[in-house]
Parts: sequence; C-alpha cells; structure tokens
Amino acid sequence: MGMSPEMSPEVSRGVRPLGVSRVLRRLAWATLAANILLIVTGGAVRLTGSGLGCPTWPRCTDSSFTPHGTIGPHQLVEFGNRTLTFVLVAIAVATFVAARQAARDLGRADLLRLSIVLACAIPAQAVLGGITVLTDLNPWVVSLHLVASLVIVSVAVLFLHRLDRPPVAPATGIVATLGWTTYAATWAVLYAGTAVTGSGPHAGDASSPRNGLDPLDVSQFHADLVFLLIGLTIGMWFAVRATGGDPRPVTALAAVEVLQAAVGFVQYFAGLPIGVVMLHMLGAGLVVAAATWLLVSVRDPVAAADRPSDRTHPAVP
Repeated sequence: MGMSPEMSPEVSRGVRPLGVSRVLRRLAWATLAANILLIVTGGAVRLTGSGLGCPTWPRCTDSSFTPHGTIGPHQLVEFGNRTLTFVLVAIAVATFVAARQAARDLGRADLLRLSIVLACAIPAQAVLGGITVLTDLNPWVVSLHLVASLVIVSVAVLFLHRLDRPPVAPATGIVATLGWTTYAATWAVLYAGTAVTGSGPHAGDASSPRNGLDPLDVSQFHADLVFLLIGLTIGMWFAVRATGGDPRPVTALAAVEVLQAAVGFVQYFAGLPIGVVMLHMLGAGLVVAAATWLLVSVRDPVAAADRPSDRTHPAVP
C-alpha cells in the first residue's frame, strides 16, 4: 500500500517537498500583501473621518451600491475600501483553484483547507464591516474588525509556511512554549492598541462614540505590554540561537517591533498625525505576520540542511 505525500518519511522529518506551483506561491504572497493593504486602507477610512461615507450596508446609500448624488472625498475613501474586497475575492478564488490542483497532484489537502478558510474569511470580514457601519462605528466593533483582518494575515502566513512544510507533529519543549507565549503577547499588544485608538480622536466620523477609556492610562498599559513583548522576543532570540534554530523569523520580529515602537512613540508625542498613525497600522500587520512566522518556525522546525538558504527553490516563511 502506497504512502501519501503527507505521511511520507521525508515529510515526517520536516524535509521541504518540491512541486508546489509557482502560481500558487505567488497567489499566497498576493493574499498576504492584499490583506495587509486592507488594514492600511481601513485605517485611512477611519483617520480621514470617512467611516460613514457610505452610511449603510451592504448598499452605499439607501438606493445604490455606489456613491450617488453629490460625491465627496469621504464617500470615495469608504467606497474605495469596500471595492478592495472584490480584489481579495478574486485572489481568494484563484488561490482556491491553484490549491485544489495541488491537492489533486501532490496530495496537499491541507493547502486546500487553508485556502477555503482564507476565502470564507473575506465575506465574514465584509459582514463584520457592515456591522461596524450599522452600529455607527461602535469602537469595540471597530476593534474586532481590525482584529479579524489581523487574524487573516496570520492565517495567510501559515498558508505560506505550509507550501513547503506539510503538517507534522508539532515540536514541544521550552522553545515551542516560549514561541506560543510570544505569539499570545503579540495579540495582547495588538488588541490593547485597538483600545488606545478607540479612546482617541480618530473615531472614523465626527458623531461616532469613543470607548470611554482614559487615553493616558490605556496608552501606558499598551506600552507596558510592548515592553513585555520585546523582552519575550529577546528571550526567543537567545533560545533559537542556543538550539540551532532558524534565526530569521525572530530577527524579523525584533526589527519590526523596534520600528513599530518608534512609530508609536512618535505618533503619541506628535499628537496622532494621520500619516504616522497609518504607518502604525501598517506596522500592526507586519508585527502579526512576523510573530506568526516565528511561531510556525519553532512549532515546525526544519533541520539546518533543509533551510531555504541551502536549497534551490524560492524561500518562503
């Protein structure tokens, strides 16, 4: 009886299988990039006060799916963000088709399942976006809308990782535990960041409510979590180096954290200028992507001889 690719000895040892199409690889990168872009454009909607540029959902107005009548900048910004959903749908459909081919040719049903998750996340995110509009940009709902986008980014990184590393028994031990702890701390930092935004002046619309938290107190709490995350990342760096693991993911996370922290301090002391806050939104997407890359790299470690730098095919997280 033959052994499937997912259960082969090479896979069980963590050796990277060849054969995933270049098209699927490019679509996986496009999925990641497009969802990070969605975070940035969503931030632009909020920061320009365009959150209710289309005051209803799923239509833009009561009578039309597109801006109608006198069209101003707020309508264009909000509708432009909604239109990006169709780009995500196109990428998701193409990714599903390519992943289905990989499932047929290579036995990679795991890629097909992840492509379905990514595809289903788009309409779910669109519905959540509609709820934010229908609740007049309730700050807690808006926070969930951003968190959902960050979750999709994390799944997109996992999808990239799985292109060359099918599921295996996860690693255990102190490094894996520290990886999970760092990943959890990342989410604590990101959610606290949404609470900071919900207490500040960028409500998305002049009439939208704030969450009622004291901006100074919640900003201090957010900063404390950032310091915790940086400390955990430093610990991860030493742990990975001591065990001979791949240092690239933890180095990338550390670099992104430093840049994100610098942008955060600048935006706070400069009075939250729109351009700097948008950079901070971009940084949030990059932080969760790097944290996910670190987690999957310590959860599914690859022997040094099998790392991308020692092989001929393109490297992915």
